Amino acid sequence: MIAVDVVRARGHRNVRALHRTTLEITRDDYLTPRGDCILGVSADKAAAHLSREVREVLRRPLSVLVLVLESGGVRDVVLAQGSERLSLSDERRIVVRRSSYVAGDTIGVRANKAAVDIDRRLVERLRRGEELVAYVIALDIGEVLRRAGYEAPSEG
Repeated sequence: MIAVDVVRARGHRNVRALHRTTLEITRDDYLTPRGDCILGVSADKAAAHLSREVREVLRRPLSVLVLVLESGGVRDVVLAQGSERLSLSDERRIVVRRSSYVAGDTIGVRANKAAVDIDRRLVERLRRGEELVAYVIALDIGEVLRRAGYEAPSEG
């Protein structure tokens, strides 16, 4: 199964994107220089507002998150794992983490990128306050393998 949702936010002059372990999009309309993991503010959704289908898939074993970030024609892609432990309950934030730590705002763990790794051309556009569009794509790799005739390995 594949499920997709779109989150729209805007950049802010204080976007620094220097955090080495997380990236965040927030519904808050402000950003202080200390928020160095935040890419976008005034988001129209947080983890709890993602579509039921996306949330369901991200909670499955062997699920994968593909987060496509786009601003001003520049794109970057972040890959992460879903987890059965995700609550997706936070009403203010969406967070992707390099670690396996899970909180209510977490939508993906063991990510291949954090804020510091995001394309600097995209970060510059966000620093100018341009719109951020985040495509949240959830894939159930276990189901893909089963449909292809393979036995899906257990998560672990």
